[in-house]
Amino acid sequence: MDGQTAGRREGEPPAEVGEAPGSRDAPGSGGGPRPEPLRFFGTTWLDHEGGPRGYAVRRVAVCVGSLAAAALGCLVLRLAYEGLRIADVGSAVTVLMVVMFAVCSALAFSHTRGAFTRRPDPDRQASLRGLLAIGFIGSLLAYFLRSLKEAPGESLHREEYEEARARHRKRAGRRTGNPSRRRRGKA
Repeated sequence: MDGQTAGRREGEPPAEVGEAPGSRDAPGSGGGPRPEPLRFFGTTWLDHEGGPRGYAVRRVAVCVGSLAAAALGCLVLRLAYEGLRIADVGSAVTVLMVVMFAVCSALAFSHTRGAFTRRPDPDRQASLRGLLAIGFIGSLLAYFLRSLKEAPGESLHREEYEEARARHRKRAGRRTGNPSRRRRGKA
């Protein structure tokens, strides 16, 4: 499957330029854009659905999970640091490793935090994949901090969804009525 057909149903035309992903009409929904699901949240972000597996429970789980994963990552890095110290590789290598993880974590934090408010460029995202992997603790901490406020990426998805709904209402408003009964203007 190529990049243009990923995420589309068979027979569905490609998204228009400027159209938010997931804003196509849902089949059998009576028309209108559908919200794009968020990782771990599905579409519960749309109206903050309650229940035992609802939005609030998922936010708490994501918050706790990302913080626990960051703590576990710090423990793994601590073990790696101890391994370098035991191997007696020298202070230059140890300092280089600590600085590398600190810088990569800071850059990953900044990039991940920015990706919650605007769509990242796919080419830039691909080129930063290694840096984001090395700085995984920064990404996890950004995820944790954002989940304290809202579902990570919720504001971006909500904005895109509202724009798609407004475009749909505008298009649907122009198409109402029977076109054969319209009065023709005097020329």
